[in-house]
Amino acid sequence: MGFLALDIGNTRLKWALYAAPHPGAELLAEGAEFLENIDKLAEGPWSGLEAPQHILGCVVAGDAVKRRVQEQMEIWDVTPQWVVSSESEAGLRNGYDHPTRLGADRWVAIIGGYHRMLSQGAPRPMVIVMVGTAVTVEAIDPDGKFLGGLILPGHGIMLRALESGTAGLHVPTGEVRKFPTNTSDALTSGGTFAIAGAVERMVQHVAAHCGAAPKCIMTGGAGWKMAPSMSVPFELVDNLIFEGLLQMAQRRFAQHA
Repeated sequence: MGFLALDIGNTRLKWALYAAPHPGAELLAEGAEFLENIDKLAEGPWSGLEAPQHILGCVVAGDAVKRRVQEQMEIWDVTPQWVVSSESEAGLRNGYDHPTRLGADRWVAIIGGYHRMLSQGAPRPMVIVMVGTAVTVEAIDPDGKFLGGLILPGHGIMLRALESGTAGLHVPTGEVRKFPTNTSDALTSGGTFAIAGAVERMVQHVAAHCGAAPKCIMTGGAGWKMAPSMSVPFELVDNLIFEGLLQMAQRRFAQHA
């Protein structure tokens, strides 16, 4: 009953093999590869794995990358499923104007975060933050409706944009300071506080809309960088995408369990 979960972002592919397709299943193996190295998965980290019965993936990197990953799966006789956002799934309702246009990673993270919140107590509104190449800040009401979200550039994109559009800003990454006194620190602090400010504003919007302070979850490869600079209480979760994929897999593959 092995289940392989895939999170293919703009920079890296992360994978996790579970004993079964449901939350709480035993983690058997996991790994991560930069996208330039994914053509070696079959002969490398996946070569010693027992063939999974089910594969569910979330991909934002584009069709070309997805095809390269599928080629690596030819060592197994299993057809992967790829998440496409929908009007509803796993108890969540999608309030996007065009539900299928919501990024698959955002939809999966919303599902994972909402069920994590439900497992911890009574339903409450939520703000879910993913900090990666791009940053997303999502709002969910206590009944599981995705209200909408923000997209803004991550640290790297902000710095590259400033370097390309401003003369003389080719400087190394600095530290986060309340009152930066050099250009490196000014750039790093500006990007960090821009993200923190977007989260704070969304928390205010959700609290006003729902009449209760939201639970805030932060995830993504650069989440730990943001953690010291946040002004609102939050829970830092390593692999929220995998939690969402397990929730979806439980419902999609239940008939095979």
